[in-house]
Amino acid sequence: MAMDHGGEHGPDPHEPPGPSEELPRLDSLRDKVEYMVEKTFPGQKISGRVFADLVKERGGSLSHSYFSNILAGKVTQPSEDILKALGLGFGVDWRFFKDESEVVDDVVAGLQFLAKRRTGEISGLAGRGLDEDGLPPELLRFALSLLEDAARDSGGGGTDGSEAASRPTGPEA
Repeated sequence: MAMDHGGEHGPDPHEPPGPSEELPRLDSLRDKVEYMVEKTFPGQKISGRVFADLVKERGGSLSHSYFSNILAGKVTQPSEDILKALGLGFGVDWRFFKDESEVVDDVVAGLQFLAKRRTGEISGLAGRGLDEDGLPPELLRFALSLLEDAARDSGGGGTDGSEAASRPTGPEA
C-alpha cells in the first residue's frame, strides 16, 4: 500500500494531521491563526485586508484591522461571530479557534444531553433565550431527529403529544 504524503502541493490544510504529522501546540488564538495562515497560504504574505476580503467573499464579516490585532496578540477572547469569520476565511470548522476548555465544555454538555435523552430525563425541547432567528437550522434538525428516534424507539405510544408534533404528516408517516 503506497502512502500519500500530500502530493506535490503538500498536505491539505483542511484535513487533520495524519498519524506521522503532529499538530504543534497551539495555545492561543494568535498561535492558531498563525498556524492556519502558514498552512492555508504557504509561502505567501497575507495582509489583513486580503483576508478580510476573502471572508467577505465567503459570506462573513471581519475587519482587516481586527484580523491584524489577532495576529499581533492584542485580541485573545473574540466573539463567536469573529471565530466563525475566521473559520470561513480559512475553510475550517470555526470551533478550531475556540479555547480548548470551551470545546471540552461543549462536548461534555452534548454528551450529558444525549445521556439524559437516552434515559428519558429529556423527552421534549423548549427554546429559551433565543434571538429572533430561533434555533439554528442544523440544531433544529438534530433536535427533531432525536425526538423522532425517541418516538420510534417507544413505538409511538406516548401520551403527551410531543412525539406526534415531531413526526411528518401525510401518507408517508
